[in-house]
Amino acid sequence: MKHLKTILLVVFVIVAVGTGFRKYWVEKAEDSRRVVNPPGIAPLVPAYSVGIRDGNMVYVSGMTGVKPGTQDIVDGGVGPQTRQTLENIRTTLVAAGATMADVNECSVFLVDMADYAAMNAVYVEFFPVDPPARATLAVSALPRPAARVEIKCSARTGRR
Repeated sequence: MKHLKTILLVVFVIVAVGTGFRKYWVEKAEDSRRVVNPPGIAPLVPAYSVGIRDGNMVYVSGMTGVKPGTQDIVDGGVGPQTRQTLENIRTTLVAAGATMADVNECSVFLVDMADYAAMNAVYVEFFPVDPPARATLAVSALPRPAARVEIKCSARTGRR
């Protein structure tokens, strides 16, 4: 009888722990991917998310220098547009639980490669130490005609 109680107790613990772990992992898997659309930086088109948080990864869609709360690109050329673009990225990262220091890679799209130096002068302000990996590409056009620069990036949280 004493051994039976011990065996039943062990079985109960195994089932309870197993159920708890199963519930934890299943819920984590289901809840790990979420859309991040911060206020003021609304998607412009259907089937578009500003960002996605999946586990500890954050993926930010291509962003332009849109003034938050509007659909207008900031004036002043590629420098101010790069600044606003990176501010919009920062806003998205913060909404997803990340920071600019968590960014691993960026892709920069320029309408004119002659704007590289002006873009880069602003870019280094946002990534002054250990900048992310980066590719910069010249494109013939961007979805917003007034945009001179678009940047997308990905980040990993939880490494501090």
